[in-house]
This record gives sequence, C-alpha cells and structure tokens, in this order.
Amino acid sequence: MANMRGTQFPLLGAHGSSTDRRLSALTRHLVGDSALSSSSMASSQVAPSPTAAGFGGSVFANVVQAPEDPILGVTVAYNKDPSPIKLNLGVGAYRTEEGKPLVLNVVRRAEQQLVNDRSRVKEYLPITGLADFNKLSAKLILGSDSPAIQEKRVATVQCLSGTGSLRVGAEFLAKHYHQHTIYIPQPTWGNHPKVFTLAGLTVKYYRYYDPATRGLNFQGLLEDLGSAPSGAIVLLHACAHNPTGVDPTPDQWEQIRQLMRSKALLPFFDSAYQGFASGNLDADAQSIRMFVADGGECLAAQSYAKNMGLYGERVGALSIVCKAADVATRVESQLKLVIRPMYSNPPIHGASIVATILGDRDMYTEWTVELKAMAERIISMRQLLFDALKARGTPGDWSHIIKQIGMFTFTGLNSEQVAFMTREYHIYMTSDGRISMAGLSTRTVPHLADAIQAAVTRMA
Repeated sequence: MANMRGTQFPLLGAHGSSTDRRLSALTRHLVGDSALSSSSMASSQVAPSPTAAGFGGSVFANVVQAPEDPILGVTVAYNKDPSPIKLNLGVGAYRTEEGKPLVLNVVRRAEQQLVNDRSRVKEYLPITGLADFNKLSAKLILGSDSPAIQEKRVATVQCLSGTGSLRVGAEFLAKHYHQHTIYIPQPTWGNHPKVFTLAGLTVKYYRYYDPATRGLNFQGLLEDLGSAPSGAIVLLHACAHNPTGVDPTPDQWEQIRQLMRSKALLPFFDSAYQGFASGNLDADAQSIRMFVADGGECLAAQSYAKNMGLYGERVGALSIVCKAADVATRVESQLKLVIRPMYSNPPIHGASIVATILGDRDMYTEWTVELKAMAERIISMRQLLFDALKARGTPGDWSHIIKQIGMFTFTGLNSEQVAFMTREYHIYMTSDGRISMAGLSTRTVPHLADAIQAAVTRMA
C-alpha cells in the first residue's frame, strides 16, 4: 500500500448504493483523497487492460523461460531419468548407506517432546526469532566461553537457514557499512554472487583453488586480499569449502587473519557445515573463533541444514560480533528493519527443535554422536573411492579425494567428462565436476569409479 499511484479505483457517486458508499469510504481510507483525485485525472492515460488486446492474451506473454538452477537443475534431470542405476551426486544433502534421506533420532525425540507439550502455541515469533535459539546458536559457533558473548557484543538473529542469514547480513552491510565491495573465493557456492549482488553489494573474486594441485592457491589468496581496498568485505567459508572441499590449515588461517586485520578487511563467515566436516563442532568453528579472539568485528552465517539434517525447516542464524555492547544493540535494531519487510519474522518449528537439542545435555550429547557418525561415513566414502580408482589404475593423482574435507569433492573432471558420465553411466553432478560424497554408498562407489575410469581414459 506504500505506493498506490498506479492503482485504479472506481469513483463512486454519492447516489450509489450503500455498498458503493462503504467501498468508497474504504478506498479513501486506504489510499487517501489525493490518490483518488490523481487516479481520476490519469484515468484517460491508463494502459489498456489485458483483455483489450484480445481474450486469452497474457500480460506475461513476453516473460522468457529461465534456465534451471545449475545445482538444483541436476536433481530435475535426475528425476526424469528412468534408469535403475542412476545416481545423484549433485544434491547437497546427506544420504544413508541405503541412499535414503536421514532424520536424526535426536531430532525425532525433540519433535516428539515439542508435540507432547500442550502448552506450546503457534504465535508469531519476534522479528529476531526465538530468543533461546539465538542465545544457544551464538554459543555453538563462538564458544560457550566467548568473551564477545560475555560482554554482550554479539547481535544474533534467527534467519531462514544459511542463505537467509547471508542475505540479511548482506542487506545490512549494503545499508550501514561504508564499503560495498565483497570479495568471494573463486570458485564458491553458486548462490553466493547472486545473494550479494541482489542485496546491493559489488562482487569481486579472490583466488582460492589451484586446479594444478587440486588444493589451495594460498599465495594467490594472499596476493588478492593484500590488494583489496581497505575495509572491503571478505567472504570466508568457515570449514568444508563448497565446492572444493579444500580448507586452509590452522597456520594459514592465522596468516589470513593477520593480513585481513592489517588492512581492516571485514570477515563475513559462511558456516554451513559446523561439525559435519570433521565430526568435531569446536574444530570446525576454529577459524571464526580466531577472528573473534582478537577483539575485532565480523559476521557469521549459520545453517542447521546439514549438521542437524533440518534441510526443509530452513533454520539458521546471523551473528554480528561488534566492538562494544551498545553497538551490538544498535546493530540488532537495524537488523530488525532489514528482516521486517523481507519476511516479517522467522518460523518457529525448526528453531524450537534446535533450541531443544542444544539446551538439553543428554540430547546435545546424542546429537554429537550422530553428527560424528555422519561425518565419518563421508570420510569413509572418500577412502573407498580413492582405493577403487587406485585399484583400477585410473590415470592421474586422486589423492585430493582423501585430502579434501566435508560434503563435496572437486574431482577435477571437466564438463565433457561430466556429460559423458551422465550420458553413459546415468551419474548426475554439477558440470564443474563437484560431487557430493554424502550421496555415495559402498554399493555405488564401484559404479562411480568405473564411470570416472571410463571418462578419464575415453574423454581425455
């Protein structure tokens, strides 16, 4: 209703029916007399209605068909394939040894507890979300003994999983931060440039992956961040870099931290895999905690999609670590103004599951056990695939498969080889050769190894 200038309303005469008069009064209340007057004056200039061009026409007839999302489109193609041996390694979601989605036992326990609590209601949450969820999420990512939390220097808001957390953070920075350039790794998750660009930031890239070594281009990373303008924003994957699975070592993280602080670069962490990479929640958050420990400011986007298997619940959090408590209070007030017109307030169910698990010692322990089991199964799939390729004598060095970490492996396969594997072996992955290790099983590893062997030897 903020801008109704182009909206046409019938001007109802004083001698109309009582219904007409009520509608006229309601219209004037909603848009004001001046809008009605302008509407009346402009009525002769109004574009013809859709039906004026002929019955059956559409005002959206000139809308072109959009391409499929490069990641989600893989699943669309997979679903259309009738082959019984088809394998989807494009989706970023955990699968069991049987290839089925997994709902953690502790999640089912928490949900049942919530259902049994008859005092629970479905009222709106505050704009910032569920308070217990925010408090516990900040402790999970920053550490329960974090000085920043103790000093109340952290503003945390519940968001719509990791993507929503990134978008809210980006919108906030576009409105309230003096630098509007964000440097993101090359390559990175396909949604990153879209999220930041649509929020109003200018996206630039820094070198990250070295195709020759299938590892980290650390020197290139340092050079690019070293030449970035002072104050620029830098997106950092907290752990289990997507799509490469290549992470800096602790010593390299420390060098990155020193360089960024020396140039006043603002860290924006994307933490989508805490605990899911190594199986250890604290180890996977170490990069963020290094930056928080020096007293500087940073942003961290969290997702519970992977580590709790809450993909469809869209549960996440954005934490902004500030220099002082009063700054954090003002930051939170402005985050509310970003969220309110975007989605008003977040959903309650998924956040309640997370808060229940994180707030109960027994459930938390059970979660860490299940989380470690997921991480270890993925690590075991890496070893199995590496061994299978080695046994087949597949040309090339495939040690990067066991050196990389997390859900994804950047295989090094090119787009032609990927297309060959899809066509001949019904194996689906993104065209850059990224595969989801979580989608493999002991049954499907030989099939994938055969396909890679064929692709490398026949499509070299």
